[in-house]
Amino acid sequence: MAVKGLKTNDPHIQGLASIVGDSRSILYHKEDLLAYDCDGFTILKHLPKAVVFPKDTQEVAKLVKYCSQHQLPFLARGAGTGLSGGAIPINGEVIISLVRMKRLLSVDLENRRAVVEPGFVNLKLTNSISDKGYYYAPDPSSQYCCTIGGNVAENAGGAHCLKYGVTTNHILGLEVVLPNGEIIELGHNGILDTPGYDLLGLLTGSEGTLGIVTKITVRILKNPEAKQTVLAYFDRVSDGSQAVSDIISAGIVPAALEMMDKTAIEAVEAAAFPVGHPKDIAALLLIEVDGISAGIDEQIHQILEVCRNRNVREVRAARDELERAQWWANRKTGFGAMGAISPDYLVQDGVIPRSKLPEVLSKINKISGETGLRIANIFHAGDGNLHPLVLFDARKPGETEKALEAGSACLQACADAGGTITGEHGVGIEKREEMRFVFSETEIKAQTDIRQVFNPDNLLNAGKLFPSPALCVEIKTEMKAAASS
Repeated sequence: MAVKGLKTNDPHIQGLASIVGDSRSILYHKEDLLAYDCDGFTILKHLPKAVVFPKDTQEVAKLVKYCSQHQLPFLARGAGTGLSGGAIPINGEVIISLVRMKRLLSVDLENRRAVVEPGFVNLKLTNSISDKGYYYAPDPSSQYCCTIGGNVAENAGGAHCLKYGVTTNHILGLEVVLPNGEIIELGHNGILDTPGYDLLGLLTGSEGTLGIVTKITVRILKNPEAKQTVLAYFDRVSDGSQAVSDIISAGIVPAALEMMDKTAIEAVEAAAFPVGHPKDIAALLLIEVDGISAGIDEQIHQILEVCRNRNVREVRAARDELERAQWWANRKTGFGAMGAISPDYLVQDGVIPRSKLPEVLSKINKISGETGLRIANIFHAGDGNLHPLVLFDARKPGETEKALEAGSACLQACADAGGTITGEHGVGIEKREEMRFVFSETEIKAQTDIRQVFNPDNLLNAGKLFPSPALCVEIKTEMKAAASS
């Protein structure tokens, strides 16, 4: 069926457009596709064949079936905020954009769950239920614009995942379109222990390689009765790092325990929400506790004492909700704030045991010295999820390549310390080769065998998550070429 308004003879563009039924629901001109040639990982760019905007699950299924029948590579995309290249169409894919599927379908306060479409923005869920005394716990820094479907794909975390867990701990059910176009339902009315394999856990964090999520049932939580936030300044990073371990060792599990070093503080103070952090401070901790009112003051007292025992320069609790909100707004701008002090940056996402913080931060500082590139550290210190931000200038020949090498070295340091290469940002194309830092070839094959069951033709988001020798060499060469151009 010809679609009115299309100006192309490409039969596949005609076929895809006929499914969504409107020329305004498909992009295929180069100038329109440029906005979709990368996600938050901007070092490598590829144009998709087309971008289509389905309005519901049935249209997604029809699009997937069409791509499968015609052997067209395809992938799903949300808001494009991913930081590891998971939504980059390296094979000239048809991008199935889920941003029009953005409804809050239902809220069940009695059973503490909500059902959303994948294009529903993370923070909008909390804003939609906050007046009823509820919220959605996973809070990535991009929560004001990232979608819950994308959060499921990457198993996103956030500042408060120390106490409340990452996305997978809040997913109760999924509707998924498989790579052959079949629709399946996972989860059973939010029941936690169901028979069979944990397919919910398998799909969450699979980075869009096993299926396309079209409906999500999430857990919502009652607002805590009380919360307080502490800000602590340290003259040595090692003292701040040790204070993190001491707080946990004291039996306190904060809702959030964040750390920023001097370079990161310089950036956030130069950006949109400065709060007056001292310019000469080496590190700060932002610590939040929540729960029932009884006992909160005692936890705050213990935290203050731990910090004082670690040579803290200044430590205090927020005076009121306004000051607390200002501190968090300052922290949440962390990644974007790097633009105030560097034309480009590469963010990494390693995880280490908390006890290894001083050791690994020292190694990262050494990597910075060896490469001549500044590295800012902003991270979820409580669960050891590091975010070294390698600052560079892509206009200078060789600096992009040097930044990639520095980022890989940071991940190697995390793996060597008994950690891993990602805590929440995913592997995508950025860290595929680094998967070998933590998995043997046998372990990688076991996982790619699972992918083969779901995605036998490898049409859905091919070349992501796992290394394959030929493809890794090809992409690595391409990234080097992009870095030197």
